[in-house]
Amino acid sequence: MLDWLIGAVCAGLIAVLAYKKQWLSGSGAYAAGIMGTIYYGAGNLLWFGLLILFFISGSLLSKMKGERKRKLEQDYAKTSRRDAGQVFANGGLGMILCLGHAWIPHPAWIYAFVGVMATVTADTWATEWGSLSRKPPRSVLNGRILEAGASGGVSVRGTVAAAIGALMIGLAAWAFSLWSGVSIESSSVGAKDGILTIGLLPLVGLVGGLAGCFADSFLGATVQVMYQCEVCGKVVETRVHCNRPTSYLRGWRWMSNDIVNGLSSIIGGVVALIFLWV
Repeated sequence: MLDWLIGAVCAGLIAVLAYKKQWLSGSGAYAAGIMGTIYYGAGNLLWFGLLILFFISGSLLSKMKGERKRKLEQDYAKTSRRDAGQVFANGGLGMILCLGHAWIPHPAWIYAFVGVMATVTADTWATEWGSLSRKPPRSVLNGRILEAGASGGVSVRGTVAAAIGALMIGLAAWAFSLWSGVSIESSSVGAKDGILTIGLLPLVGLVGGLAGCFADSFLGATVQVMYQCEVCGKVVETRVHCNRPTSYLRGWRWMSNDIVNGLSSIIGGVVALIFLWV
């Protein structure tokens, strides 16, 4: 019970601060408070710490050259002020894994979680840092030049940022595991010698995070719904642009940016487990 109370207080304070800093909208603050409480109450410092590290690092990066990014946000669904949909898209799967681990403790939950959080961090870092590149991104499918911030685009700067963010999550998972005394050992998850140690976590984060990040770009370039502005002709992710409704252009109509983020997180977690088994 005490863990739930600590989680509620800490998550509530962080959510209020994030709202005042305009990192979260009202709905985003409520969602973050609920999510943070569950992460700490059902989990421990490992789960809660990775969530906060992702959120704070991504929010700080989003404020770099804010004016330029605000112009990009007019075209694309991702914004620096996250709403409830974005909060759950980035942290909802991790919350499910946390609850699963609390119900049936097993190291596979933790490795999948590290892959998931590494993915959302890598994607956020790639977007925020990569959008500041002087060179425009290129399509992950055909190498065609795209506008900065466009879904499906990749760049050298963005890829490096993704790798650093993913590795940071892996290293933090390793540190939090030692700090909180989490034991990650099992003979049932397919490791060569039957034992998985926390020393593998940095590599798990790097591999899972990069895989999920590139999956996000691929989904964004192929099936994510995109619209076209009737006024300026730009290809955008939003239903309204230049104060006018946009028209459907391509992709699956239900495949929003939030759903793409959720699916790429699943891929990152699965790849993290496959990496360990292989």
